[in-house]
Amino acid sequence: MMNYNNLISTREQEVLYMIAQEYSTMDMAMALHLSDHTILSHRKNLLRKLNVKNTAGLIRRAFELNYLRLSKGKTTAAFEERPLSIAL
Repeated sequence: MMNYNNLISTREQEVLYMIAQEYSTMDMAMALHLSDHTILSHRKNLLRKLNVKNTAGLIRRAFELNYLRLSKGKTTAAFEERPLSIAL
């Protein structure tokens, strides 16, 4: 069994959270001041690191590993101890 703790970077956690919030690749790129290619690379790395095949599997595994949580009906990120400033 693979240890997934601290497996993904803070930036990958931000991208994961934004995927769960239904941001498009372009919206993520704009909000994080990155290129769309960089966002796609983060997404590809998340799929590989969490050993899943698609977005549904990515979100499922993120909840299983507590990278994402439900709080009062909203998805929150485990790293939200520090403020996440995402503005469109």
